[in-house]
Amino acid sequence: MSDSLGDKENTSRYTVPALARGLEILSYFTHDKRILSGAQLAKMADLPRASVFRMLQTLEQAGYLDRVGEPGTHPSYRLGVAVLRLGFEFLSSMELAEQGRPVLESLSDACGHSSHIVVRDGRDVVVVAKALGRLATFHAIAVGARLPAHATVLGRVLMGGLSLAEIEQLYANHPMKAFTLQTPTTPQAVKALIDEAAEAGYAVSQGGFESGISTVAAPVFNEDKQICAAVSVTVLSSRIPEDKLPLLITQVRESALTLTWRMQHTPGYRK
Repeated sequence: MSDSLGDKENTSRYTVPALARGLEILSYFTHDKRILSGAQLAKMADLPRASVFRMLQTLEQAGYLDRVGEPGTHPSYRLGVAVLRLGFEFLSSMELAEQGRPVLESLSDACGHSSHIVVRDGRDVVVVAKALGRLATFHAIAVGARLPAHATVLGRVLMGGLSLAEIEQLYANHPMKAFTLQTPTTPQAVKALIDEAAEAGYAVSQGGFESGISTVAAPVFNEDKQICAAVSVTVLSSRIPEDKLPLLITQVRESALTLTWRMQHTPGYRK
């Protein structure tokens, strides 16, 4: 009993009450209660109106709530586009994992190496699905793992639709860290590698991000012909043998095309 109480006390030490209350306020909006006033929300949350007003202002500025009503009147609120964006991102990632799992398993069975599906989240790439190959002897890249986009071929493939100005804006006030001598550290250098990958239709890194590991990646496109994900294979070698590289590139590209086809024929999918 004392252990249970201790666990609860330790958990409560790391909670942020204001954040919890803000999330609770979002939960009050339902199909039947799409628009709620500040007074209604304060009553539902059993909190002072002034406290709820500050939370509503914060949620509105972040895009999670939209203000409804004429200027000068007591405002009401409805869920904002940021909430929808989170939902779409979640559903898209789930769809990618579901549709991509058989593709990855076939790829790993064919080449023997671990394969992954990754998406971009700002300056990071995120692994959303993986399959272990028979030659895999490590589990370092787990689902949910984040890697720097600028330093990996995964990121360069995923940033294929960005202009130089968009890359500069993305990395404004965020210096590009060098992980190896091959890491590009300027928007111009990253853009050159992005364009090279886009023209080839794939990208290869041989020890470019982490010594002793090579990666082959190819883009996945949604129904709008925009890059929505990448399929990759990880090889435990600082260099992929020249006689094996062409086949591996073909296998990765064909898997990316297969996933592209699957996603474009999935009703309602758009990433």
